[in-house]
Amino acid sequence: MSALLLSDIFPPKTGGTGRLFWEIYRRLPREAFAVAAGAHPDAPAFDATHTLRVTRLPLEMRNRGIASFGSIRHYFRTARAVRRLCRAEGVRMIHAARPLSEGLVARLVKFRTGIPYCCFSHGEDINIARTSRELSWLTRRVLNGATAVFPSSAFARELLRRDWGVPEAKMHLLHPGVDCSYFVPAARSDEARARFGWAGRTVVLTAGRLQRRKGHDVFIEVVARLRERFPQLLYAIVGSGEERERLDALVKQHNVSAHVQFVGALDDAGLLAAYQQCDLFALPNRAVGNDVEGFGMVLLEAQACGRPVLAGASGGTAETLAPGETGVLVPCDRADEPAAALAELLSDPARLERMGAAARARMEATFDWPARAAEAARVFALSCHDAPRR
Repeated sequence: MSALLLSDIFPPKTGGTGRLFWEIYRRLPREAFAVAAGAHPDAPAFDATHTLRVTRLPLEMRNRGIASFGSIRHYFRTARAVRRLCRAEGVRMIHAARPLSEGLVARLVKFRTGIPYCCFSHGEDINIARTSRELSWLTRRVLNGATAVFPSSAFARELLRRDWGVPEAKMHLLHPGVDCSYFVPAARSDEARARFGWAGRTVVLTAGRLQRRKGHDVFIEVVARLRERFPQLLYAIVGSGEERERLDALVKQHNVSAHVQFVGALDDAGLLAAYQQCDLFALPNRAVGNDVEGFGMVLLEAQACGRPVLAGASGGTAETLAPGETGVLVPCDRADEPAAALAELLSDPARLERMGAAARARMEATFDWPARAAEAARVFALSCHDAPRR
């Protein structure tokens, strides 16, 4: 049986879900899995570097609903292209990256061909769908029609059960992972730290898109509260996004320009070096309405590099760490609790070292990608066995 992954977000497009799919499907038997991935200007060069059966399609949809004629036309055109690909590749099962829009395309294909589909869910996708009657109705139709649903966290699984009525027996938990052969600890390097502008600084690093739910604004206030107690503290922010202008204004408002650094986007090698050379990694995420952090793969990457972590007690981030052992988990809606937690951690360098070592050991034992891919293969085989025969 050949299965088709249908995902707009796939390398060279960046994003946690794209990394998840790349790391899993490249480790599965080539003859058993094909990929329909979103178009990208750099796709030809990237696709020349691997042997996956990848077909590029215009999967990106600005409006995931069907209220406009343009959206309906795009859905039907995409479904027609996927049907042709299914025939060419002998596909007997579709793996949709999200309920919307990939899941709706898969449902349209199933209606015409009978090919069943499974659907991934990462938490934020189904939470955002609840903000619209239209998106909620479409998402429920997609989930109801799926043979199986793959939540990427226990948090997402509970949302699916509680808010969407997905039966427990229909869900198979598939945690993301981390490449422990690539994300590795490294000795402190004065040269590398100097390149980042970190010489003589105690560096707390955050990496990811500049979105409100990530909590950069809260942590800027944390830095303002602690700068006198820890004069060498530097909050280094890697990434770009729609929050940059507001964050710049907050830095000026709190007068912490000497303690906050906007690094911008980094390539893979630069991000690896940043993980390895920081003192602590922070993802101070919080819920902003229905927008939540589904898991937090950057927390896995930092821990694989032997860095302790501070994460917000929201969404699925609790599943990435062992609280008190590899890092701390605190509510980050306001600055009070993360400020207290960070002060405690920075006051005990020996504890940070112990946490970092424990973090690396836990990533190797639990989250290394080869083990995650093997689990995915088992789950995919089970979902195919459960699929109705045509």
